[in-house]
Amino acid sequence: MQARFAVTLLPRGEVITAKQLGTKRFAKRSLRIGSQAKIAASAFHHTPPAKMPEVMARSIPPVGSLKAVLFDVDGTICDSDPLHYKAFRDMLVEVGYNGGEPITEEFFSKFISGKFNPDIGRFLFPEWDEAAQTKFLDDKEAYFRRMAASNLEGHKGLHKFCEWLKKKNIRRAAVTNAPRLNAEQMIVGVGLGSFFDHLVIGSECKRAKPFPDPYLQGLSLLGVSANQAFVFEDSPAGIKAAVDANLPVVGVYARNPRSTLLEAGASFVIENFDDPALWKALGVKEEEWTQS
Repeated sequence: MQARFAVTLLPRGEVITAKQLGTKRFAKRSLRIGSQAKIAASAFHHTPPAKMPEVMARSIPPVGSLKAVLFDVDGTICDSDPLHYKAFRDMLVEVGYNGGEPITEEFFSKFISGKFNPDIGRFLFPEWDEAAQTKFLDDKEAYFRRMAASNLEGHKGLHKFCEWLKKKNIRRAAVTNAPRLNAEQMIVGVGLGSFFDHLVIGSECKRAKPFPDPYLQGLSLLGVSANQAFVFEDSPAGIKAAVDANLPVVGVYARNPRSTLLEAGASFVIENFDDPALWKALGVKEEEWTQS
């Protein structure tokens, strides 16, 4: 979901106090986030080896061979990351994370955006038990949904592209790590309530993104092979999941740098769904997509 701001973590071993999270058992609970956050970050965001194996990006199928398209939701069909950032920033301040200093956008992009909620909970609060982590994240998602109810719209060209897919009888699935309530609200909120044939939720699969399981399930539900489909994704974790499912990926430039999306394995990156690069890759003539 760009490194523009400095990340501030407390000095090694410094202690902060979490405010009460709904029950007295969490009141005045201490978190050491200096050295431990760095350890968690190392496990959560592995340092790459000196030489990374090159990811060979695949071309998307031309329209004559295309049978299905799979869409990520958060950040891909709409720019939801600013609302997620605000929700995490506000609630982490409330519980005293990092001494009450708001997290930066860089911290959010690097350690939170596009990640699976249970992993986020373990990273942010390694000393909390699972119930406390889950409660915090459930409350955060409810806060996000309240904001999203009136603050989301689809990326430019989304509806035109979706109508084109329907006219071509190309099947569609939404594949996301977002909780089901969030995903359904975002899909309906951008006017695609009846568009998708299937909705795949990462937490309902054996493994969520960045593992390929959600996209493999999407292919199975759609009844197509990987060489008959492609994916839209806006995060490196999502791109990795799609690439590991042998699917070609079109990166959607929302918050993550183009270079990051390409390095993760995107075939190319588009600004929005009106981008000529998308239609050219599909082999659609200019007069067709401009008049769609």
